[in-house]
Amino acid sequence: MIPLFKLASLPPSQRLRKAANLVRGAERRFVLRGHLEAGEADYFERLIKLLIEDGVFPPPALEELKAAGEVFSASGSVFAQGLAAAPGSADDPAAGEKIRRALNKVYQVLLVQTGRFQADWDFYESDGTLDASRRHSFPGMQVYLEDIRSPFNVGSMFRAAESFGAEKIWLSPLCADPRHKRAERTAMGCMDVLPWEQLNSNPFVKGNFPGQLSPGAIFPKFPAGPFFALETGGTALGDFPFPQKGLLIAGSEELGVSPEALALADASLGRVSIPTWGAKGSLNVSVAFGIVMQAWAAKLQNPN
Repeated sequence: MIPLFKLASLPPSQRLRKAANLVRGAERRFVLRGHLEAGEADYFERLIKLLIEDGVFPPPALEELKAAGEVFSASGSVFAQGLAAAPGSADDPAAGEKIRRALNKVYQVLLVQTGRFQADWDFYESDGTLDASRRHSFPGMQVYLEDIRSPFNVGSMFRAAESFGAEKIWLSPLCADPRHKRAERTAMGCMDVLPWEQLNSNPFVKGNFPGQLSPGAIFPKFPAGPFFALETGGTALGDFPFPQKGLLIAGSEELGVSPEALALADASLGRVSIPTWGAKGSLNVSVAFGIVMQAWAAKLQNPN
């Protein structure tokens, strides 16, 4: 970490940017190891005093900085008294929550002051490495992502699918790569515990489809149904007959589910739609997907 006397010598705008990076790095380390190291609490308490002395923050921001300074002051006192080796460790989860929130609050205050905003991939979460042995999945609950172009949406849909017990995700050839850094950042490790496969051609094109409709199928492992599509103009979510086993098809952000896939869904279980009451009348595909997955999982968990 940069010595505070050097930080104080920088021009105000540069000092704020450097301070934001310091606090952000500290939050990341805290998420990874779960505690502060000796000297860090004192450093950030003094850093906050330096920031307050700048005199550039409005009253609400000053209140946030002062409150965070008190958290670091209390943590530093614990170190000084030898009462604990690591404030915020598993022995004191409440203290850990206060420290994490204090770091995050200071970072947000600095971002606002510098006119910056966080991107989706900048958020830190403390899930850690996922343990595949702990996940529960519903046998036969599978998903097909058709031409989802945004890595953020792909990652978010992986996370929703994993959270609500999907057995497997299939991806069309034109889907964004789940291993794209932005997809991975949004999925938070879910693609490492949830089985998935990206196909090299469209399974719904005539002659490709597996099962009874195409005896010479080139996708022998692809589900043979039943199928249903997440699309407008279908059965309302609360009335939809979710299957015990089946394949949910979610389509492109711009064009929705393809005509070929829709035809197959309409010949099977049909379309599930989410009623809305706003002026926009539609939802982001990953948000809609999460809503439908939760409803399907709830039905499987409590069939009656």
